[in-house]
Amino acid sequence: MEPVARRTALRLAAASVPAAAAGGAVLAAAPASAAARRAPRPVQRIKTAAELGRVRLTWEGEAYEPFVDHYAIYGAQKPGFAIGPDTLLTKTVYASFLHDRMGGRRQNWYYRIVVVDAAGNRSDPSAEVAGHSAESVALSGRPLARVGKFDHKSLELALAPAGYAQYKTRFPNGVDYTYGEGKPDVDWSYIQPGPADAWAGGKASRTTFRFNLDAVPAGQTWLAIWLIDTHASNPGTLLIGINGTAIPEVKLENGATRGSLEGDATVPGTALKPSYVELVLPRAALRTGKNAVTIDKKTGSWHVYDALGVFAALSRRR
Repeated sequence: MEPVARRTALRLAAASVPAAAAGGAVLAAAPASAAARRAPRPVQRIKTAAELGRVRLTWEGEAYEPFVDHYAIYGAQKPGFAIGPDTLLTKTVYASFLHDRMGGRRQNWYYRIVVVDAAGNRSDPSAEVAGHSAESVALSGRPLARVGKFDHKSLELALAPAGYAQYKTRFPNGVDYTYGEGKPDVDWSYIQPGPADAWAGGKASRTTFRFNLDAVPAGQTWLAIWLIDTHASNPGTLLIGINGTAIPEVKLENGATRGSLEGDATVPGTALKPSYVELVLPRAALRTGKNAVTIDKKTGSWHVYDALGVFAALSRRR
């Protein structure tokens, strides 16, 4: 049972217990009063994990002694911060929190957690723990070829921000773009549909990105795909290939279903949910001269591009 449902069920069960004799009522009330005075213990073993554009927190706590109502997560970008309304990031009933919407640049954060029980008692704040997001190769690497600006906007791309209905006539065979020749606002659609999208014909789609290499980089070569949004419940998957060599299928994250109509994820309070796909291209599949990345959408609904690029890795800050 989910924590919220479990908590509600327990409260309903307690409310349904018949009143006992006076003596029994006094005896039953004593433990509840004691519980109300006992502050919950702080959480322990807080861990942070760096992910692209976000920090993932997990911790351990005693969810039933006393019964935990929620965890209050506080954070700031400087150590030694004060606990208060200005540093409250979220409240959650789960022993985990995904601190997202950080963008592609590495960010350093510091966190403390307060446990709040069902009676409203608050624990002492946990020890402060440091975490950071991972930096995108689009910012740390050497660009070899790209389309779009990696700025959390789709506005410089064809049909943006809301011309999805024209995709079927403008790109009947999918997007086929050559770096150095194509124009982003004409030849690269901001949106790529999937078979769940009747407005695009209800079929799979392919986007092709072509580029030349003077030489295959000696180190790792990365493909970076930034998205400003995806469908909220059915974002589907990407089948990516490089010169005919398949890369493992990528499952996209659920978005906000607003990117087909809005093109700027930097607007304060935006509902758009950017996400990122970055992976190493197999060196054996790369060629001196002409190369082609293919992106097939064979399941689910649309996704909206911010930018796509191929980069030679110089360093990966983690």
